[in-house]
Amino acid sequence: MSMYPSVEVSEFCLEGRFLDFVIKDGYKLKGLLLSTADGEHYIKLAKHLRAAFDLRLPRGTWLQVVGTKKHHYKKDQVTLKAERIMAATSQLMVNTAPPQQPPTARKQDQQTKQTILMCQKSDCMKRGGKALCQVLESELSNRGLQDTVNIKGTGCMKNCKAGPNIVMPDKTRYTKVNPSQVAILVDKHFGEDVEIELPDLVKV
Repeated sequence: MSMYPSVEVSEFCLEGRFLDFVIKDGYKLKGLLLSTADGEHYIKLAKHLRAAFDLRLPRGTWLQVVGTKKHHYKKDQVTLKAERIMAATSQLMVNTAPPQQPPTARKQDQQTKQTILMCQKSDCMKRGGKALCQVLESELSNRGLQDTVNIKGTGCMKNCKAGPNIVMPDKTRYTKVNPSQVAILVDKHFGEDVEIELPDLVKV
């Protein structure tokens, strides 16, 4: 057995501001970027964390990350993997512990939260998808819906030229959505049961 192992594994604890998520293939959450006093760090998320994270986490949120650090001596490379993440405010606390409740209870929790699907591929992003997502988050927050309505990024919806594309919880799809139309759209689907005309939106 070698006295000098090629890989050293240890624990780490970092505190810093959340910069952004790292998404693979347009929709697979892999990790996050954290800005600390030592600089910017890429931290891979353990599997149970990927499911727990809410993609609406505001940039700049102060986080504490605990996990394992692997130092590959041959490659002179250090990789960080988060096992537990805590936010500074209770309102933004991320449930990062592996789920202990029965599967049936988890399914019931998921069913109580409605989901808006939004295409995260490059064509939709270039056509204003990023700004649309920010406005949608803001409008939901203004109406106190941030805990009952979730925004989930998806892969290509096969309608690139008509982007941005979103699908509401009742399966109604809208194309060419403009940020200025989001307030009307949110009121129509999550406000009082009132018929609202959306003349400039293409509903599929």
